[in-house]
Amino acid sequence: MRPSCCNRRRTQPGTADRPNGYVAFLDDAYVDRTVPATSTQSVSPQGGASREFARYAAAVAITVVAIASQYFAPQLVPALKAVYDNLPGDLCVVYGIPVVAFVILVGTGPLRHATDRLRSAVWEGFRWYGSMAAVALVVTAMLTVAYTILDPSALALLDRPNPALELAQGNPWFFVGFSFVIGAFEETIFRGWIFGFWLGRTPGWIGPAIWTSVLFAAVHLYYGTTYGAAAPLIFPTLFLTGFAFAAAMRYSGGNIVVIALLHGATDAAAYLTLVSPADGLVLHYGLVTIGLAIALATYLSLTYRVFDPPVGWWPSASTSRSELPCGAGGEPPPWSSGRLSGSPTGGEGARRVPGTPSVSILNRSRLPLEEWRPPTMRTCARS
Repeated sequence: MRPSCCNRRRTQPGTADRPNGYVAFLDDAYVDRTVPATSTQSVSPQGGASREFARYAAAVAITVVAIASQYFAPQLVPALKAVYDNLPGDLCVVYGIPVVAFVILVGTGPLRHATDRLRSAVWEGFRWYGSMAAVALVVTAMLTVAYTILDPSALALLDRPNPALELAQGNPWFFVGFSFVIGAFEETIFRGWIFGFWLGRTPGWIGPAIWTSVLFAAVHLYYGTTYGAAAPLIFPTLFLTGFAFAAAMRYSGGNIVVIALLHGATDAAAYLTLVSPADGLVLHYGLVTIGLAIALATYLSLTYRVFDPPVGWWPSASTSRSELPCGAGGEPPPWSSGRLSGSPTGGEGARRVPGTPSVSILNRSRLPLEEWRPPTMRTCARS
């Protein structure tokens, strides 16, 4: 049962004519509490669900084939080289076909919160990006030690030129900027549709995040064909980066804008090394350092706020409440419990939960009164 603070109706300009039972959630998302959840977000019958999953599987298969086709189609059909050897043609196949497939077969439902909750998305994006980048560095270091002991000759394969960087040699600044376009496409496809489809349809998000991140790493076939036996040194970083973006999307409530920018900045840092190796490294590790600082600040906090999507937030009515940092279940305490102070309608507005970090990204109660929303974020105490 949602606490009393979340059942209060907040009047906004233009909402006075809303019927009783409308509850204001974060970012002006309204759920009609007078109608059962199944009416606001219908649950498909078994046959309909099977067809839905079949269409999703078909879109994923089309995406994998379209992306992988650049590695084999020109060799199998030489006439296609004219398509793949120019940038617009290559983009139409590799990204255009998947986008069209998902729009037609799945729809835009998984993308409906793509621009929501930007401030929280910045926090979550950097937090997960920095954390997983640090893990990737540790894993890469351990693998390097293992290669040094077991097969040191394989490390020499890493000296081979990166095909993507070779392509950008003639005009590196163009590719620095174009990286953000690629980041937007890849995050929309992989995190928006392929991962986002499962949010609210499964009891948790970690399983889909893992296998979609494996898929994300696997479609970067050119690393395997270029570096051969040394490729296992690279794929863990791709997997962990994909997992970080999936987690950031989940905990920001579906935002894709921030992770697309982080994805683009990561690729841009690689291309920037062609202009200035030092600047490229500063950009990449600067992002990682900021992310680590935010992750550390969150971890050291005695309490922190976790976004808990309301029913109907995700494309399915069965919103998952499990696998959150403080475990399954639980709700924010009511305002009358003493753990939260201040009135959502009073002169001073809602005050901070004692012990929460002084970070406006996580602490919605520090917003100005006119921006206040009834909390759908759980306060989790660290043990």
